[in-house]
Amino acid sequence: MSEKVYSLPILPMKNTALLPYLVMPLSVGRSRSLSAVEAALATEDKEVLVISQKDASVENPAQNDLYTFGTKAFIRRMSRNNDHMDVLVMGVERVMLLKIEQEQPHLVGRVQAAPVAPEYGPEVVALKRSVTEIAMRAIEITQVQVPFDLSEMSSEKAETMRMVNLLASLFSLDLEKEQTLLEAQTESDALRLLHTYLTHEVQVLEIRNKINTDARNEMSKEQREYTLRQQLRAIQQELGDKNSEQAETDILRERLEKADLPDDVRKEAGRELKRLERLPAAAPDYHVIRTYLEYVLELPWRASTEDKLEIPDARRILDEDHFDLKEVKGRILEHLGVLKMNPKAKAPILCLVGPPGVGKTSLGQSIARAMGRKFERFSLGGLHDEAELRGHRRTYIGAMPGRLIQAMRRAGSNNPVILLDEVDKLGRDYRGDPASALLEVLDPEQNNTFRDNYLDLPFDLSKVMFITTANTIDTIPRPLLDRMELLRLPGYTEEEKAEISLRYLIPRQLEQTGLKPEQVDILPEALTQLIRRYTREAGLRRLERTIAKVMRKAALHFAEGKESPFTVRPDDLLELLGPEPFTPEEARKNSPPGVATGLAWTEAGGDVLYIEALLLPESKGLTLTGQLGEVMQESAKAAQSYIWSHAEQLGIDPRLFKDYGVHLHVPAGAIPKDGPSAGVTMAVALTSVYTKIPAATNVAMTGEITLTGLVLPIGGVKEKVLAARRCGIRTVVLPKANRKDLKDLPQEIQEEMRFVFAEHISEVLDATIPTSGATKLALV
Repeated sequence: MSEKVYSLPILPMKNTALLPYLVMPLSVGRSRSLSAVEAALATEDKEVLVISQKDASVENPAQNDLYTFGTKAFIRRMSRNNDHMDVLVMGVERVMLLKIEQEQPHLVGRVQAAPVAPEYGPEVVALKRSVTEIAMRAIEITQVQVPFDLSEMSSEKAETMRMVNLLASLFSLDLEKEQTLLEAQTESDALRLLHTYLTHEVQVLEIRNKINTDARNEMSKEQREYTLRQQLRAIQQELGDKNSEQAETDILRERLEKADLPDDVRKEAGRELKRLERLPAAAPDYHVIRTYLEYVLELPWRASTEDKLEIPDARRILDEDHFDLKEVKGRILEHLGVLKMNPKAKAPILCLVGPPGVGKTSLGQSIARAMGRKFERFSLGGLHDEAELRGHRRTYIGAMPGRLIQAMRRAGSNNPVILLDEVDKLGRDYRGDPASALLEVLDPEQNNTFRDNYLDLPFDLSKVMFITTANTIDTIPRPLLDRMELLRLPGYTEEEKAEISLRYLIPRQLEQTGLKPEQVDILPEALTQLIRRYTREAGLRRLERTIAKVMRKAALHFAEGKESPFTVRPDDLLELLGPEPFTPEEARKNSPPGVATGLAWTEAGGDVLYIEALLLPESKGLTLTGQLGEVMQESAKAAQSYIWSHAEQLGIDPRLFKDYGVHLHVPAGAIPKDGPSAGVTMAVALTSVYTKIPAATNVAMTGEITLTGLVLPIGGVKEKVLAARRCGIRTVVLPKANRKDLKDLPQEIQEEMRFVFAEHISEVLDATIPTSGATKLALV
C-alpha cells in the first residue's frame, strides 16, 4: 500500500537536522522561511516540512540545495520579535521531498511519508542492548542529564527509532551524521550507525578526560615540589647551610666582582643579580636572568690580544699562505704600519670582491694570523632575519644574542678579525633587513656603542677588524657599500694557477693522501694541460679537486704494493681523469659578415662572446635574442642608430635600413646577459653585416658605445684579456680610458698581447673591419 502524498510549506535549516520525536527551538529570520511559518500557522494542523540544506551559505535554496529526506513537524509555540520569529517545533515523522511546487512567497513541497518499517528478532535486540551500553558509558563520562529512562527506552517493546533519535539528540553530532541517521533504510541500519557514532564519541571523551587528568596531576606535582623546596630552604637556613640557588648566586657575585667590566655594565649586571637572588629556582625568569648574567660575564668587554706589529713577519705569513694578491697584502701591511705609529687607530672595514675560489675566505684567516688576532667567521648568505645579527629580546622564549655578540664571546677578545662571508647574498623579507642592521656594525663612528637586543648594553666593536667577502657588489645596498673599502681579487692566469698548484695545492693534497713529494711527479706540461683542459674558472676550487683526484690515483698505486714513482705525463691525463671537459678555445678562423668577437665578464672570470647579425629581407626593425638584459638591448639600439646616422661615411646603402630588418643574436641563448660593455662589439657586427665585409677574427673588443660614437670605459679588463688569451686571440681593442687598468696584468701578458685603445667607434671599426682609407692605429 503506497504512502499518502500531500503538500507542506518548507522550512529549510542550516547546519542541523530535526529527527522525528524530537522537540527543537528555531530562530526564523529569512523572508521565505517567515512566510512558510505564517502559512503553517494559518492551517489547523500547523504542520511544516523541516528539511536541511546541503550548503549553509545558500540564502534562497532550490530543490537541488536540499536533502531528499526531511521531517514533518508541527509548530507547538511561536513568539514574534523585531525581525524574526522564535518557534518551537516537534518532529512527527520522516517524509521524502518529491518536488517543489511553489517558490514564492515561500517554498511549498510535495512530500510522501517514509516511515522506517519496524524490525523484530534477536539481531535488533542485540543491537539495542549494545547501543544502550555504549550510550550509558558516554553519559557516565559527560555527566549529562538524561530526561528519560534509558532502560525503559531500550526494552524490546519500546520503539526502536524513538530510542535512536532520542539518544542521538544527547550528543553533538554534526549535520552529516544526523542526516545519515534520518535516511537509514531499516532500524538495524540506524542502530549500527548510532553505535559507530557513539563509539567514536566515547573514544574522544576518554582521551579528553585523560588529558585533563594528566594536566591536573602535573599541576599538583609542581605545587607539591614548590612546597617541598620552600620547606627545604627554610630547614637549610635554620641549619646555616647554603642551598644550591644561594651557591649559584654567590658564584655569580664573585665572578661579577672579579670581572673587568665598564661601570654601566657592572651596574646593570648587579641589578639583575639582585633580582635573581629574590627569585625561586622554579620561577620562569630565574633561568633567563642566570643565562643573561653568564653571557655578560663571559664577554670580552676589555680583554684584547696584543697585535703583532713586526712588518717583516706579517709579510712572511701573508706570502706563506697566499700567492700574489699584492694589493690586499699591501693594504694589511699599511694598517699594521698605522697601528705601530698610532695604537688607537680605528680598524678598516674591508670588502674582498672576487670570483668564487680565489681565496677570499682563507685570506681572512691569514690576515688574523699575520696580526696575531683571534679569527671568527660566519656566513651571511641567505640570512633573512635581522634578529640573527642583533639578537632577540629577552621577553621571547629561547632568546639568544645575535651572531656578532656570540662571535665576540667565542673569540674571547674585543679585537678579533671577524669575517662576514657572502655579504652580497643577504636576504630581506617581513622579518627585517639584515643589511640595514649592518650599517651600524660596519660604521667606525657608530659601532663603539653597538647594542644587541638581548644584552641591551653598549658593546664596543670599534677595535674589531671586519672583513666582508662578495662575488659581486651589484646586490649590496649602496649605503652599506659606502661604509666598506673595496679590494678586488681578480681571477688567476694559467701561469699563476700553475705556480699556486706547485706551492700550495699539490703539497696540501700530498699531505691529505699520506704521500711523500718524491713519490709523485706531475710534469709541468701535464700540469698546464690539466689547468687548460680540465678546469675553466677564475678561482682554484675545481683545480684542487682535479689534483686531489690525481693524488687518489697515486695513493691507490702505492696501496696496491707498487713501488715505482707515480709520474703524471700529458698522455696519462685521459686515463686518470677521463675525457677533457673543456676543449681548447680557438678563435673562429673564418667568420661570415655580421660576426664580431666580444669579451664579457662573469662571476667566474672572463669569457669570449661572439655576436651574430643577419639581414632579414622584407622585414622591419631590430630583433634581439639571447636573453639580453635592458642595458644590453639599449646598447644594441644605440649601435644601430649610430650606424644608420653615419651610413654614407661607412659606405652603407641607406636603403638597407628601410628594406631590411636585422636580427642580432648573442649565444649562448640559455645564459642571461646584461651590461653596456658589448656596445662596440654590436656596432662592429652590425657594420659588418650591412657592408658585407667580415670582421677580423683575430681581434676581440669591449667597450660601451654612445649615440655620438664615443667609446666609454668598462670594468673587468684583466678577466677579459685573459679570456681572449685563452682563446688564442692576441689583439684586444679597449676603451682608451682603460689604459690604466693594464697595470693589473702580469708583465709577461702585457708583452705577449697587443692592445688598441680607442676613443671613438670609428677607430674600433678601422681596427676590426679593414676598408679603403682606414686609419692606421698604433698597436701598443
